[in-house]
Amino acid sequence: MFESYFKLKENNTNFKTEIFAGITTFMTMAYILVVNPSILSQAGMDFGAVFTATAISSIVATLLIGVYAKLPFAAAPGMGLNAFLAFTVCTVMGYSWQFAMTAVFLEGIIFILLTMFNVREAIINSLPLNIKRAISVGIGLFIAILGLDNARIVVHPEGGGLLSLGNLRDPYTVLAIIGIILTSILVARKVKGALLIGIIATTIIGIPMGITQIPKSILSMPPSMAPTFLNFEWNHVFSVDMAIVLFTLLFMDMFDTIGTLVGVATKANMLDANGNVPRAKQALLADAIGTTLGACLGTSALTAYVESASGVAEGGRTGLTAVSTSVMFIIALFLSPIFLMIPSPATSPALILVGLFMLEPIKDIDLTDFSNAIPAFITLITMPMTYSIADGIAFGMISYVIIKLSTGKYREITPATYIIGLLFLLKFFIH
Repeated sequence: MFESYFKLKENNTNFKTEIFAGITTFMTMAYILVVNPSILSQAGMDFGAVFTATAISSIVATLLIGVYAKLPFAAAPGMGLNAFLAFTVCTVMGYSWQFAMTAVFLEGIIFILLTMFNVREAIINSLPLNIKRAISVGIGLFIAILGLDNARIVVHPEGGGLLSLGNLRDPYTVLAIIGIILTSILVARKVKGALLIGIIATTIIGIPMGITQIPKSILSMPPSMAPTFLNFEWNHVFSVDMAIVLFTLLFMDMFDTIGTLVGVATKANMLDANGNVPRAKQALLADAIGTTLGACLGTSALTAYVESASGVAEGGRTGLTAVSTSVMFIIALFLSPIFLMIPSPATSPALILVGLFMLEPIKDIDLTDFSNAIPAFITLITMPMTYSIADGIAFGMISYVIIKLSTGKYREITPATYIIGLLFLLKFFIH
């Protein structure tokens, strides 16, 4: 059944590989089950309700991506999007979390409409091929820095400034370094499931070090979503602030998702002959439905997760990988203590090595034509420096249009590319 529906042999994979890949993806993104409720609870939302809403919305969106789009990507509430709602909309602007959830709900409806009319797919197809390749490389650097940051190998100085080397004698960091060495050896020896084995082994090593905390119980019932379910606030829906919040959410979510789809698909050699992501419309629709559902349940907007690259690195090539990840989220709803015991030093090695795997498309970027090379470079270097996939795409596309126009190569710019460039400029002007 799985073979005929997902065409495993045709995609040069098998059932075992897809399952391992899906579990690996889940392990590297399971942190969202704790981090998302932690962030949104600071806006006054119920932690337990957000936990359940996070899991269920991720299950639905990821399952749709797997079954409907047949792609090996997972979706969950996006980091950055949740922080924007909690700290900007609710803290700085002073609105309630109900107002924020209303904005997320409207965003999801707009995304469904944009997807149905092929607008989001047209945006993906308008990205120049070199930019698409640069997105994959940029996401790789971004993921690697996230891994180093989570491992405390690099740290952010207080008050801002450049990243600096962390305390290498910190047991937390020592465990991460042990994990990196162990996982690297497994990868170099081409052990199947190397990233997943590395996560599990590092978690076990962390027990005697006092970093991995063994839970007192294994089973737990999911908390009720009653405090956040369908809790909207419509009285400010036509305000200027709502328009600004909605535009910002649309921008951040759209290009984070597009960037992830393009970047991970590029790494997996899944782009078609025209350099486009196959079945992108179905994946984007699944993401939009997940965002709309998430708002109804009580969580921030969903997006395709860059950690999906870890599953692709393990050989995941079909929707069965996403289905496997979705099943893991279902299990986590009832066995959350087990999955929540996995410390960041155990997942950091996988993220760092995935960063390496994502660099492969750099060899296909045309570095001889500087009108192509410079925008590609700006794209890939801006992502890790700004901690934003969307901003990397924005600067890359704006520079692409400007440089092509300035060098008389305006015929290489499609009408859609002009429009995207102008929208990016508008976003920065409004922001």
